[in-house]
Amino acid sequence: MLLLLAANLAFFAWTRGWLGPVLLPPMSSEREPERLSQQVRPEAITVLSPAAAEAARRAEAASEAARAAASAPLARPAR
Repeated sequence: MLLLLAANLAFFAWTRGWLGPVLLPPMSSEREPERLSQQVRPEAITVLSPAAAEAARRAEAASEAARAAASAPLARPAR
């Protein structure tokens, strides 16, 4: 049990870069600040409440159904 705790503490110290003089620190690409700068249009993402998400899902389904009905071929009357 103590060995596992020591291994976890050592890994934590290594990922924080505290063991820099002894070991090579982890690659900087593993950290999040670089990912933030690579985001494309982050302002386009919005967080919805469950009720708003359900309303948006229903509106999208209704829109899709209306689009499908509009593009369906009309039935010919029987002669």
